Amino acid sequence: MTDVSPAPEPSTTDSAPTEQTVAPEAPTDSAAAAPEAPAGPSFDDIALPAPLRRAVDELGFTTPSAIQAQAIPPLLEGRDVIGVAQTGTGKTAAFGLPLLAAIDPSLREVQALVLAPTRELAMQVADAISSFATSIGGLDVVALYGGSPYGPQERALARGAQVVVGTPGRVMDHMRRTNLRLDTIRVAVLDEADEMLRMGFAEDVEEILSHSPAERQVALFSATMPSAIQRVAQTHMKDPVRVSVSPQSSTVKSVRQTYAVVPFRHRTGALARVLATSDAEAAIVFVRTRAAAEEVGSSLIARGLIAASISGDVPQKDREKIVERLRDGSLQVLVATDVAARGLDVERIGLVVNFDVPKEAESYVHRIGRTGRAGRSGEALTFIGPHERRQLKNIERATKQTLAEAVIPSPRDVSKHRLAAQLTQVPERIERGRLDLYRELIGEFVAENGLDPLELAAALGAMSVGDEGPGAPSEEEEFTSAKLAGEDRHERGDRGHRGDAPTTERGYTSYKVGVGHTHGARPPGIVGAITGEGGLHGKDIGKIQIFPNFALVQIRGSLSPEQMERISRAKVGGRELRIGPDQGPRGGKGPRRDGDRPFRRDDRSSDRGGRYDSKRRPFRRNEG
Repeated sequence: MTDVSPAPEPSTTDSAPTEQTVAPEAPTDSAAAAPEAPAGPSFDDIALPAPLRRAVDELGFTTPSAIQAQAIPPLLEGRDVIGVAQTGTGKTAAFGLPLLAAIDPSLREVQALVLAPTRELAMQVADAISSFATSIGGLDVVALYGGSPYGPQERALARGAQVVVGTPGRVMDHMRRTNLRLDTIRVAVLDEADEMLRMGFAEDVEEILSHSPAERQVALFSATMPSAIQRVAQTHMKDPVRVSVSPQSSTVKSVRQTYAVVPFRHRTGALARVLATSDAEAAIVFVRTRAAAEEVGSSLIARGLIAASISGDVPQKDREKIVERLRDGSLQVLVATDVAARGLDVERIGLVVNFDVPKEAESYVHRIGRTGRAGRSGEALTFIGPHERRQLKNIERATKQTLAEAVIPSPRDVSKHRLAAQLTQVPERIERGRLDLYRELIGEFVAENGLDPLELAAALGAMSVGDEGPGAPSEEEEFTSAKLAGEDRHERGDRGHRGDAPTTERGYTSYKVGVGHTHGARPPGIVGAITGEGGLHGKDIGKIQIFPNFALVQIRGSLSPEQMERISRAKVGGRELRIGPDQGPRGGKGPRRDGDRPFRRDDRSSDRGGRYDSKRRPFRRNEG
């Protein structure tokens, strides 16, 4: 099963790591879960100290995962180890058990340090290590991460915690405050090292390791091995053993993977319909940026879904509350960036949706690894544009999986799914009784209006799921019947001038508001301001088209002067809406104004400083 051979020697290093390549195995659902691996070595074959062996038995561990079987023995021997493995393969136990074996509980000083890229992962790792240490008396684990008060963390360090798990930024803060000294550590672990460097922690990691003893043991775990990781290994590790678990195949086995071709402008509507018809207990929607997380989350809430969004900018207390809501079932959908979802382990997640195509196959695998855990099956759906099939093929080649094309549910499918769910509850409601009042009212209504009872039941069913019948086509209905060839103008930045603004639908009035792209206006913000100040519902808002300096909004019916006055005072992006009836360019006369051209993706006026793309440049220290 194991092929041990020297790794290829890089031309820039004097000592190359020993390579151990292993076949993929089924991942664990979390660091503290018992893996269901094929026949192979058991924990009886690993020379763990007696207290840790008892902890393994109590936690239900029987057969080590691939990364555990290959990493634990050399770590127990005091060797440095590079572990290349995906999230969900049991790597926390792979470094956590040997780490505890190296600690002397009688010494009240920091002896082990684990660095993790995010608060969530630091908390998860600290909890896992604490669970491994239940049979070791006098051993304390403290988690150091931003967004939480310093006081409790300072007190835990002062009491002599032996294991510190933290994010680089907060660890550096405690070092500067002299709360944390690293001259006594025996083991240093870099967990998800590639993500730490991608997030810009390279300099902090270098600084932290430079304050640790030269003879300390180092374990580095990473999903990928870019050149920046190789440099860290060459600088801070001695003759490391390299353990590599095949990255893609095991993590995605239990996940049904599909894709759907959806033009960008219709993705929020398509997403809402996918979520509305999914039987998953909970779902995660992945987006690329913080702004996208906020926008998509707000749009889902406006459509009646119980959703929330998290990104690196959300305060830690709020993030913890959101994740807890996801765990306890009070939250249906979490919209998250890659960074915010690192280390997130929630068994209820049955669906992952990639709102856009991940730029790297590794990112794709990390994302869909949030579902299909704990022996459950999961689903992953990726939205692509009509011209993004090449990126899809790259993912298929890297993961050795063929993604099937999915059909986006129609509004009819949504209504059918919702009503079917309600009908399943009817027998129980009949059994509970107290229906006399309703029988009487419905009987009178049928008799007075000469209605067919089945027709009345159908109307009540339609009303109960929000189906208002034929009328102005919605965004979702347009996409369902549209031809993709003409629907990708938004993605290519090929939108026309103001003359391309949609025709005002029957029953709606077009209004102009004084905020646009240059003010940071987005549809959810405009909808929230109008509905909040105007006393309207989200369903009263029709099409929205945003231009550089203003936006056009279609509203069902018409606004009263009082409503327009209140809405005009509302602010989006710090600017008042100043709403009024749309009268076209210059009141319908004369040439088009400069501000009448919709925002194009290739406009450079608002981005003269260029854009920073963290995916396209290596991680280096600040270059001034």
